[in-house]
Amino acid sequence: MRRADREMDREFAYYVVDKSEFGVIATVGIDGLPYAVPVSVARDGDVLYIHGACEGRKIGNIRESSNVSIAFVEDVEVPPPIEESEFEIAKDAKVSLGKLVSKKFTTEFESAVVFGKAYEVEDEKTKIHGLRLISEKYTPENMPYFDSAIEVSLERTCVVRVEIERITGKRKKYDSAGEEMKWGRLE
Repeated sequence: MRRADREMDREFAYYVVDKSEFGVIATVGIDGLPYAVPVSVARDGDVLYIHGACEGRKIGNIRESSNVSIAFVEDVEVPPPIEESEFEIAKDAKVSLGKLVSKKFTTEFESAVVFGKAYEVEDEKTKIHGLRLISEKYTPENMPYFDSAIEVSLERTCVVRVEIERITGKRKKYDSAGEEMKWGRLE
């Protein structure tokens, strides 16, 4: 990671994964071309579960190569525009102008990137477990109907298990005083 001062620990990276509404999985096909697509993700320890159709480029690529990466981004905040008065004050002192520019031409964010091996789940019990985790995360209010949904959709739904080999977390956030919170510092 180039900006080690923004690196966060493994637990923070898992926190980002767990709260993310989606991740973007990157695969590589037999043609050598990269392919990235948003996916719904649920985590169980060091394993991620995703689901989708049993045919298509995503699953085809995973069948060809188990190497995947999944990126997650949360809490993105774009700073408010520069006010004329801020600019006038800052331009008189180059140091102040530099600080103003660095805080206004940026975004705050939290991110995690997973590197791992992805496998199509064949075992029915594991497949249902993955779908249950995904459903509990995204549609908890529908869980009373989960068993009925499994009855009608299990055969046509593909579940992928991603075994996490490495995960990184990164954050750029400012505290209430406007100072960037470096490695591991939480407000």
